[in-house]
Amino acid sequence: MQITAAETAGQLAPLPAKLRTCAAPGARASAGTVREALCAAALQADAEDAFFVADLGEVQRQYAQWAQLLPRVQPFFAVKCNPDPLVVKLLARLGAGFDCASRAELQQALDEGVAPHNIIYAHPCKPASHVRFARASGVAMMTFDNADELAKMRALYPGARAVLRILADDSGALCQLGRKFGAAPESTLGLLQTAQRLGVAVVGVSFHVGSGSQSADAFADAVLRARRVFDQAAALGMRLTLLDVGGGFPGRGDQSGLAFADVAAALRAALDQHFPPAAAAHVRIIAEPGRYFVASAFSLAVNVVARRVEPRADGPAFMYYVNDGVYGSFNCIVFDHQRPVPRVLTCRGRLVDASPAAAGFESSVWGPTCDSIDCIVPDGRLPELHVGDWLVFDAMGAYTICAASRFNGFKISDIVYVDTERALL
Repeated sequence: MQITAAETAGQLAPLPAKLRTCAAPGARASAGTVREALCAAALQADAEDAFFVADLGEVQRQYAQWAQLLPRVQPFFAVKCNPDPLVVKLLARLGAGFDCASRAELQQALDEGVAPHNIIYAHPCKPASHVRFARASGVAMMTFDNADELAKMRALYPGARAVLRILADDSGALCQLGRKFGAAPESTLGLLQTAQRLGVAVVGVSFHVGSGSQSADAFADAVLRARRVFDQAAALGMRLTLLDVGGGFPGRGDQSGLAFADVAAALRAALDQHFPPAAAAHVRIIAEPGRYFVASAFSLAVNVVARRVEPRADGPAFMYYVNDGVYGSFNCIVFDHQRPVPRVLTCRGRLVDASPAAAGFESSVWGPTCDSIDCIVPDGRLPELHVGDWLVFDAMGAYTICAASRFNGFKISDIVYVDTERALL
């Protein structure tokens, strides 16, 4: 486990009390930095609750990078990844579309004034009531990968603009979504014919190379698969106008080591080859990035609430118990296959530099619940910490707080917002 040095204290402005709020409508951001927010909270004598610091400026920087590297592809933010209201508000203002998978997510995007044509109901298996809500709201784009879903659309939403989700090679992804969704190559022609017979308008093709994809080539291969389905549709007299290249895009500093620039280069080349701008000018190209926008924008500070020392022949080993865990924000360890790495913010109650020379002690970090699986860091090295000290986990914005529970009665961590690009100020 790598321990990075915490910033030492400088001229720090007090953290306004009003910013210590959870992610809820009405929350506001300050003009400070992530460092200032973390350090100011650690200096408060009564501070104990775990909290996130979210930098909206980082979300804006990621959007600018997307526009530069993938200018042909409109991002539709995957709300499921992090439905934070200020993140959604900012991305809507920047011009993003939204990938929604439920009535609640559709409602959230619509409440931000997002036009229905900039929303895709990207769930191949939808409850009937949610389809009715989409129809009433004018959200027409929705995915399918089976004949029963086509029949549902025909019955409940005859005007739907159906998007066929095909199976991609997600064998290199941390979360292989193809185990649950995606029409196999041998079934796509039959599904297109079924849609024709039912009178359901198929307007495009989508795919997903898996959440946490570790292969840029997977995107190129999936574009080729989509091209084949476009050609099948053309042979049936159908003119498709939408290509959805899905999600799986890495965030900044992604643990897989895959760089977004490499993915973008592979995707640009594949699109230029199989959907060249001149020949495919009528094809709208969208994507469903989630972690790409938010992973690096959120840092989580946790407080050491207890510790246990185990004497050993080669020196003591420490077990640290903190106030967020696997049943809370660190559910990403179980569901998203992440390996969060801590850095030390305070030691013995003081802001510190954890230099490489300070080798530290064998340590583990545990969540607050009574369950033994509530382990955040099973082994590593840390300096000796005490009750009241703080650890920080960076890159905690994707698939964390959105799936947190209140198991054992522990609260979900609050969020402090900063805006280093003054995106919403």
